[in-house]
Amino acid sequence: MAKPTDWFLDLSLAGSPHGGHGDLHPESGHSFVRSPDASCLTCCTLGPQETMPQTSVVFSSILGPSCSGQVQPGMGERGGGAGSSGDLVFQDGRLISGSLEALMEHLVPTVDYYPDRTYIFTFLLSSRVFIPPHDLLARVGQICLEQRQQLEAGSDKVKASPRAAARLVGVLSRRWQEAFPYDFQDEKAMAELKAITHRVTQCDEENGTVKKAIAQMTQSLLLSLAARSQLQELREKLRSPAMDKGPILKAKPPAAQKDILGVCCDPLVLAQQLTHIELERVSSIHPEDLMQIVSHMDSRDKHRCRGDLIKTYSLEAYDNWFNCLSMLVATEVCRVVKKKHRTRMLEFFIDVARECFNIGNFNSMMAIISGMNLSPVARLKKTWSKVKTAKFDVLEHHMDPSSNFCNYRTALQGATQRSQMANSSREKIVIPVFNLFVKDIYFLHKIHTNHLPNGHINFKKFWDISRQIHEFMTWTQVECPFEKDKKIQSYLLTAPIYSEEALFIASFESEGPENHMEKDSWKTLRTTLLNRA
Repeated sequence: MAKPTDWFLDLSLAGSPHGGHGDLHPESGHSFVRSPDASCLTCCTLGPQETMPQTSVVFSSILGPSCSGQVQPGMGERGGGAGSSGDLVFQDGRLISGSLEALMEHLVPTVDYYPDRTYIFTFLLSSRVFIPPHDLLARVGQICLEQRQQLEAGSDKVKASPRAAARLVGVLSRRWQEAFPYDFQDEKAMAELKAITHRVTQCDEENGTVKKAIAQMTQSLLLSLAARSQLQELREKLRSPAMDKGPILKAKPPAAQKDILGVCCDPLVLAQQLTHIELERVSSIHPEDLMQIVSHMDSRDKHRCRGDLIKTYSLEAYDNWFNCLSMLVATEVCRVVKKKHRTRMLEFFIDVARECFNIGNFNSMMAIISGMNLSPVARLKKTWSKVKTAKFDVLEHHMDPSSNFCNYRTALQGATQRSQMANSSREKIVIPVFNLFVKDIYFLHKIHTNHLPNGHINFKKFWDISRQIHEFMTWTQVECPFEKDKKIQSYLLTAPIYSEEALFIASFESEGPENHMEKDSWKTLRTTLLNRA
């Protein structure tokens, strides 16, 4: 099973995101899963709203009716909707490739053309692979200047110029700065934005409509940047749970020390609090952060944007939460002195993972399973022999890595469909296994080239990546419906966790080494710790 991850260094393990599907009972809607240790099928009843359909995922939309790249009626289309138009190529009304220059021109509105909102999002998201945001802004400004010069040379200067200017402000405000405000954190980008807004205000000097819109846009942008800056400062103040190495050769805690069961003994409540933490942490990830997965590993990326380290930090910080939760689970199990209580602890976490699954919180579920599969926990055979493992076997089946996690992907599809049809916020929750999501994005990047043989940008590839990222961002915007319990969350976030060495010490003290390999490991560990003391 999966272990605590280091996804940023392990993307080479990425597999195709298009795995197979599990069996769905045609009448009951129950998902039947095959137990790893039996030939029979086990029925995992998810409830009437939690079936796992085999239909393809229908991507929800906050940006428009779809993110498919299909031209929306009434939006206007530069150069027609089929075949090749200049440096843009369309197929069945869908933009599939183009030169960078043509794609940039396609972003800028004119008097009779306004770019489709899904194109705006996809191009602004993917363009950073080829050009830094401040350079893109500069080129947008240049295109606007050229448009203005053409308008001034025509007969409709008075009416057309303000209209085009107002449309440009719409692209910059409602689309760009709302979706990617961090692009304007760079001083160069802010300078280019000021230059562009200065030019467009000159087009509407009489009634000041454009000037007013720009003032509102600027104020909104500054507020967004200030809010994100405060959030970043808060995140940097937070520390990972303290790593407790345990006393030398005596890893067991005092009997009076609190454990998770002393804080929360209800699996559902703990699963809800884990979901709270997941949604709070994943909300700090933004679309451009996820695009770093592509640019970070692309050897042709030679224009690393300012703030890349911050964006990488956002991803790594969320992934680190997964690792901390896994280690916390292992710590809670290994530090328990009595076998009966360890058994109870394992069964408790199995129930918590099951509740996470039912909620749609797959990331916490995987972290818990990973923690129970760490060697210091997995080797406790006497403890596991007392555990009722039927539920654990079902959970492991859902996270079975064979066929590229096809069982998990089927469950994720079911949760996605439930979310799209939801009548309550509880049914909207979908928190995918982040490590697998990252690998899927990277896989899409690796199997398709950025450029076609004719030099065009392979925009079809970026439609696909944009769809995945857009769906993920839709999930992150769900408001958690569960009441927050500060006491439980404080424990989950601040409880000391054992280092790997301390986990093995606690494990060996609970159940001594059983074979020569374990005996050698135990002897080496004792010697190392004594020498360190």
